[in-house]
Amino acid sequence: MAHEDHDALRSLLAFRGVTRRDFLKFCGSVAALLGMSESMIPQIAAAVEKGAKLKPALWINGGACTGCTESMAQVDSPDVATVVLDILSINAFETISMAQGDDAEKAIEETIKKAEEDPENKGFILIYEGSVMRGQNGNTLRVAGVAQTDVLAKKAEAAEAIVAVGSCAVDGGWVAAAPNPADATGIMQFLKGKGVDTPVINLPACPVNPEWIVATVINVLLLDRLPEMDSFNRPKLIFGQAIHDNCPRRGHFENGDFVYEFGSAQEALGYCLYPLGCKGPQTFTNCPIVRWNRRASWCVESGSPCIGCGVSSPTPGGNWVDVGAPFLNRHRDLRIGDMITQPSTVAAAVGAAAAAALVVHGIGMKAAGRMDGGAPYEEMKEHDRKKGGGR
Repeated sequence: MAHEDHDALRSLLAFRGVTRRDFLKFCGSVAALLGMSESMIPQIAAAVEKGAKLKPALWINGGACTGCTESMAQVDSPDVATVVLDILSINAFETISMAQGDDAEKAIEETIKKAEEDPENKGFILIYEGSVMRGQNGNTLRVAGVAQTDVLAKKAEAAEAIVAVGSCAVDGGWVAAAPNPADATGIMQFLKGKGVDTPVINLPACPVNPEWIVATVINVLLLDRLPEMDSFNRPKLIFGQAIHDNCPRRGHFENGDFVYEFGSAQEALGYCLYPLGCKGPQTFTNCPIVRWNRRASWCVESGSPCIGCGVSSPTPGGNWVDVGAPFLNRHRDLRIGDMITQPSTVAAAVGAAAAAALVVHGIGMKAAGRMDGGAPYEEMKEHDRKKGGGR
């Protein structure tokens, strides 16, 4: 490791108010996220310190609210994750980079050109935020005067790997929610239709956790390998356990202690939020462990039910908004034509209809005289009579 790299990182950390101890602690958390032992911390630290000399990254936006950028860049205090990305040679970061317009496009084009000139060593990683908006022949979203869909496949094909950050990039997220007028989808689904086979690493959630991004980028760029992924192309170590399994309110769930109304005494006692629509049992992320804002808190700890933003699938119709909404109900909405309703409402209607049918049937039977006369009722069953039983 070059001495000047080490000094440059120290200066950058000091400028941001981050100590060397904080940095090494962060490297330890990255090792844990990647499923590595503590013995790998020095290797990760050395790789990060040399990061500016290694492969660059492009952060490209699609149809997005930039919430994932905010999660990454607008932390509440100097954050190690931000420092790490600062030195990983991000050649273009469309939302927050100083270069704009033609200068930003030139940085992207030059990075792609270098990768195309050396196809055996694709030299950059593409970090993609937001949905791919295919509506109006791709003209729903135009970048630098052209439809983004016309140029996105070329950028993706030149990359070594793609990190889809946030649920919009994974499955279309909010933008793809019904009725989806922009014909939005995730980047993996879009590239599949274009025949592009660049590896995609999906990091759903709304917004994405910055530590997940840094761990994945370090894994690919600095350690030169892809993380082990599940069937939805999500890193297993990040998305391998249900939130419910690690939730601090899990004990209340087991004891049957629930919150049924906000502002109640049960809420003040920190009881389980399952009846209020908490999606923790079906949402697979490590939010309770990693948390947000330098591990200060996360949704359930701050008093909100989990709304399932990590429930994402890179397949059509799998976006978390349609799957989880309405967020404070126990069941998702059912769509019957243009009508949107809850399963409980349908069940109540069906039950009421069945009860009404039985009443009408009984009235009809009575009116027809079919309930009059008939076989006499026994006061006692024959087998009870033989045993000498009585009433």
